[in-house]
Amino acid sequence: MERKIIRREKEKEYEGKHNSLEDTEQGKNSKSTLMTLNVGGYLYITQRQTLTKYPDTFLEGIVNGKILCPFDADGHYFIDRDGLLFRHVLNFLRNGELLLPEGFRENQLLAQEAEFFQLKGLAEEVKSRWEKEQLTPRETTFLEITDNHDRSQGLRIFCNAPDFISKIKSRIVLVSKSRLDGFPEEFSISSNIIQFKYFIKSENGTRLVLKEDNTFVCTLETLKFEAIMMALKCGFRLLTSLDCSKGSIVHSDALHFIK
Repeated sequence: MERKIIRREKEKEYEGKHNSLEDTEQGKNSKSTLMTLNVGGYLYITQRQTLTKYPDTFLEGIVNGKILCPFDADGHYFIDRDGLLFRHVLNFLRNGELLLPEGFRENQLLAQEAEFFQLKGLAEEVKSRWEKEQLTPRETTFLEITDNHDRSQGLRIFCNAPDFISKIKSRIVLVSKSRLDGFPEEFSISSNIIQFKYFIKSENGTRLVLKEDNTFVCTLETLKFEAIMMALKCGFRLLTSLDCSKGSIVHSDALHFIK
């Protein structure tokens, strides 16, 4: 009888420890629960502990029930803010510092997001970054697109910003891949210049040329058009006074841009 009582007490002790471990694991899981936020139509998945990293913020208030927040049709928290910029807000919570892509120009908008989400640290870093940019003199960026109307020369693109040259190269490669083997037969590139050579000439308006082996190549006009569109998308301003007799910007011999 005494042995049964001792055995039963040991079983209860074991069950108590086992339940305690389960409660501990559940507690850990509850702290690292994944949460999905719908910010301006963009869905972000992160951990609860990330959103509650800094106390007395908008996100910490939502997670801990201090602030009422509406839900979308799928049951996710819905926050009516800039969904694209929220990426930088979330990265700040993850990293504890502001890390922005090169060329980021939306400091004022990000400062407003930092204020809305009540993240003082983020607001201070955005302000500091903006003040440094104001003190740093901006170098004028020049772009020149020249067509020599000579198969041995082809199209020449010069820009004193190497990053733009890289963008042009990437865009041209993308265009060429979408047109079978459509890439110039030869081209050279340096940090500031791309020189496309040996194009097959085509009539005006023709963007692709069929060769004897039934493959396609991009024409000089195609690549010039892509370079011009990339320049305009990147904020360059056309300086060249266009000659109306040329018919269109693509047929101008030389184009000069500035930013």
